[in-house]
Amino acid sequence: MVRFHSLFLSVVVASRHSLLIPFTRRRCRMKHTSLNTWEGYVDWRNRPAVRGRHGGTLAATFVLVVEVLENLAFLANASNLVLYLSKFMHFSPSSSANIVTNFMGTAFLLALLGGFLADAFLTTYYIYLISASIEFMPTFLLPMSVVASRELVETVSVNFPFKVTISVVIQGQAIKRPDDAPNMCSCQSYCFDLGLLVLTIQARVTSLKPPACFSASTRISCEQVDGRKAVVLFAGLYLVALGVGGIKGSLPPHGAEQFDEKTLQGRKQRSAFFNYYVFCLSCGALIAVTLVVWVEDNKGWQWGFGVSTATILLSIPIFLVGSPVYRTKVPIGSPITTIFKVLAAAAYNTYRFRNSSNSAIGMDTSRTSDTTETRDQGEGGNTKRMELCHTPAESIRFLNRAVKNKTANPMLECTAEQVEEVKIVLRILPIFVSTIMLNCCLAQLSTFSVQQASTMNTDLGSLRVPPASLPVFPVIFIMVLAPIYNHAIIPFARRVTKSEMGITHLQRIGTGLALSVVAMAVAALVETKRKRVAADSGLVNSTEPLPITFLWIALQYLFLGSADVFTLAGMMEFFFTEAPKSMRSLATSLSWASLAMGYYLSSVLVSLINTITSRYGDTPWLFGSNLNKYHLERFYWLMCVLSGLNMLHYLFWANRYKYSSTRKSLSQPSS
Repeated sequence: MVRFHSLFLSVVVASRHSLLIPFTRRRCRMKHTSLNTWEGYVDWRNRPAVRGRHGGTLAATFVLVVEVLENLAFLANASNLVLYLSKFMHFSPSSSANIVTNFMGTAFLLALLGGFLADAFLTTYYIYLISASIEFMPTFLLPMSVVASRELVETVSVNFPFKVTISVVIQGQAIKRPDDAPNMCSCQSYCFDLGLLVLTIQARVTSLKPPACFSASTRISCEQVDGRKAVVLFAGLYLVALGVGGIKGSLPPHGAEQFDEKTLQGRKQRSAFFNYYVFCLSCGALIAVTLVVWVEDNKGWQWGFGVSTATILLSIPIFLVGSPVYRTKVPIGSPITTIFKVLAAAAYNTYRFRNSSNSAIGMDTSRTSDTTETRDQGEGGNTKRMELCHTPAESIRFLNRAVKNKTANPMLECTAEQVEEVKIVLRILPIFVSTIMLNCCLAQLSTFSVQQASTMNTDLGSLRVPPASLPVFPVIFIMVLAPIYNHAIIPFARRVTKSEMGITHLQRIGTGLALSVVAMAVAALVETKRKRVAADSGLVNSTEPLPITFLWIALQYLFLGSADVFTLAGMMEFFFTEAPKSMRSLATSLSWASLAMGYYLSSVLVSLINTITSRYGDTPWLFGSNLNKYHLERFYWLMCVLSGLNMLHYLFWANRYKYSSTRKSLSQPSS
């Protein structure tokens, strides 16, 4: 009995031991996994992101491919929006330019909304999926409903940009329209979101469209779209802009999040990512302004619509395929709330202690000067111990008043880290403002430059190039320069300067600003030559193409495209790297906001110049339907002068800017 009992106990102990072995191994594996997770990052299932499994070059590659498709869809038909508005909606060239700049500006400005939502509530992963779904669903459902109802079938045969023949079948009856009949679907055939639904309704309802112009001789008396017709037009355009903002505000930071900024290799890869992000933007734009424009010209607008729909549809599953390898930053609250709380606390405490002799230092010095917190941050992502608490002499002293021993209002209680984060934001704002003028110059790529080309000889041998394809020149320049910059210029600069970055972010942005000054001077000289040819040929009042090749316009595109290579990638990396981790998506969106402000500024300048020049008895510089009678060269010279002054303004702030970290020599080991 005793022997049996001993045998039973030995079996039980052995069984328990055999059961504990896998459990212990499992615990060891769990512990090992927990030690190798990315702190503050999760995967697509909201589980801790694991090192070696999530993030890296593979994850960023999916983002770059998606960006090619997204930008292709966005620019597929937007490139000729200026000509559409002037020819079919009967706006003047200057009004068409303003409409396009306002539309594009709004689309890019709404990227701030996408960045804010990614930082505060959702991740960049879900913001992209939501935005892409909003863009695609109406694109997919609308043509299905049109075919099912058999009430609207529209085919367009285009000999771009002068002859358009439209055949509309409404409720089984064919209606032939004249050559100049407005074609609403051509405006937004790519249908990024609900905007196409509104625009298609306008195309369906005759009362929402302006009367057609039946001949070229009556072009000047064509009625411009107005009233409720204009409301429908602009509602559709700005719904499209809303759909674009989410992707622009979430995709770049999502790709940049995939790299480990605590290693030298990770920081180099992140810098290369921003360079190739601009390269992929150009790849999508190249296909849009060549292949898609050719399809629209030769096959009809419905085919261009199909290409845009297919690219948006294709981008979603490609993005989802990369889900298992993505890592996304965990949202930690609204950055806007933090900024306003610090500003409000500083103002409140200033008012509260204004009669105190110690109001200048009315704060807990032990929390601001003697206590030092650290975090990983730096220009180029350099990892160092960054002091989050500076003495008042070294930073914006006013904000130090937000931190106190005793706060009367608990809602205004701030930490020293929050104060320093707001200081970082305030320090990068002057750099942001300095880039707006450059983007005002870039706005000319999609407005007056296209209209200039439409008056010139666009033949290349036996090939006739549509003016809408003119942006192919800066796109090609960017595609050539971006790899050269990443694989030749940067390595050479690193060897010369013995620094990690080689060329700093601010030096890169400054180079782009200088190139914009040269570009505007070249644009003014080219326009002067174009008008001289028009006068010498007696074609000032004619719609015939001028005997001058449109390749002259490519010169200004060369410099503006080069400026974009240096500035856009430099801005995105600068804002992402310098901003606090809790605000990186929002800060990266400042690059698009700068572009938006540039478009708005371009519209303001056009309106302001027309107002001032007409007030002093002269004809407005940029008014009327005949571009040959414009004083566009004066406008370009003004832009050149303003760009030069802006360059001086930028140098003032750039020379005083202190990076959030100290650059480390390549010879030093990374942390």
